[in-house]
Amino acid sequence: MAKLWSVLVVELFLHIDTMSGYYYERRSQCLYSSRDLNDMVLIDSYIFNKIEYLQFNSTVGKFVGYNEHGIYYAEKYSNDTALIQGLLAGVDGVCKQSADFCYSHIMDKTVEPRVKVMSVKQASGNHPAMLMCSAYNFYPKAIKVSWSRDGEPVTSDITSTEELADGDWYHQIHSHLEYTPKSGEKISCVVEHASFQKPMVYDWDPSLPESERNKVVIGASGLVLGIVLSAAGFIYYKRKSSRP
Repeated sequence: MAKLWSVLVVELFLHIDTMSGYYYERRSQCLYSSRDLNDMVLIDSYIFNKIEYLQFNSTVGKFVGYNEHGIYYAEKYSNDTALIQGLLAGVDGVCKQSADFCYSHIMDKTVEPRVKVMSVKQASGNHPAMLMCSAYNFYPKAIKVSWSRDGEPVTSDITSTEELADGDWYHQIHSHLEYTPKSGEKISCVVEHASFQKPMVYDWDPSLPESERNKVVIGASGLVLGIVLSAAGFIYYKRKSSRP
């Protein structure tokens, strides 16, 4: 299995000569794939007009040139012991410290998603019903949303969005399930995230469609308001009629 590398990039030098059309860039990258940072690699690249001509790799321990100009400077810089030692020291002093800071202040922080399961389409004729499971305001980005039916995983008729960035470090995702309703069945949305100790299961309550629930809430609120107004009117009438 291929390693998934994390990358920290630092622009150390950038110069654009707009008059002559020249573009100079020096880019340092810290690459690692393990949380303990033991496989940290520093790559220092020198670029001219978007073409890399010289590179230092901490695992190689010297500069490598990719054209005549790069080969000349690779030999010159590789013989500079102080420069080489300084770059190798950057693996611990810059790369590992920066990565550890990111982990402790950002990447190790987790925020539980707020999950909602709702009906977005009722079954009609030959058309199946559709449920949507939405997870909001979670961090970090990686998350898995799946479905189960009577405890068994559902593997078909599912469409999901990618993790969508909210622009404030948090993310959201939405998964849709097409299904044909059956009496007594239990459909659940299963969410796996770094903020959970185990997968969380959210059951769909089919007792009443979402739109009907809203109508009931609105109707009940109207009924209560009507009773209050009627009682207030009756009390006012009694007080007025009892005056001499």
